[in-house]
Amino acid sequence: MKTRIQVVRNVLQANDKAAEQNRLRLDEAGALALNLISAPGSGKTTLLEKSIPALGSDRCAVLVGDLQTSRDAERLASVTERVVQINTGGGCHLSANQVSMGLERLALDGLEFLFIENVGNMVCPVSFDLGEHLRVALLSVPEGDDKVAKYPTLFQTADCVVLNKKDLVDVLEFDVSRVREDLARVNSAVPFLQLSTKTGEGFDQWVRWLRSLRRVKERG
Repeated sequence: MKTRIQVVRNVLQANDKAAEQNRLRLDEAGALALNLISAPGSGKTTLLEKSIPALGSDRCAVLVGDLQTSRDAERLASVTERVVQINTGGGCHLSANQVSMGLERLALDGLEFLFIENVGNMVCPVSFDLGEHLRVALLSVPEGDDKVAKYPTLFQTADCVVLNKKDLVDVLEFDVSRVREDLARVNSAVPFLQLSTKTGEGFDQWVRWLRSLRRVKERG
């Protein structure tokens, strides 16, 4: 049992070391990295399809994590040339080493935003630092309003929580106040943004938040 615990610790230590190297490399390039974590189908790819043109397609890059296929990367290639697909096979999350290999295939010159679209999973990705500067937890209305309480570790580590598909709140009788109350228990200071990529409602607030991050990055 002791040996098994040591192996797990070594794996996480090695990942953290690679993550720190990724962060240093991104800092040298002046790029801000955001790790997007959510369940499958929450709308990460669609959100990026809308966000990248608003921020400047030549200033954004994406590393896309999936078990199989390059379908999400193909969609995002229509809004930026800087897209790399990372297939994990059976892996339920991206690792810092996989991100490092992805960075090797990206042109970092002039890059302002690197979006890491993690594998759709609300548990496994949380334990693995990828070298990102910030984490965004994405929640969608069809998933139900109990996910913050059920998966608190994700929301505890988030620097921003985005509720997507807001246009379905009334249709699905989604209780936004329940989400707010649960967030207050696990991460009371986290920004909570509500939007719909379908209707555009709340999208400008998301873009303003991203631009404010760039201003902080450039000042500091």
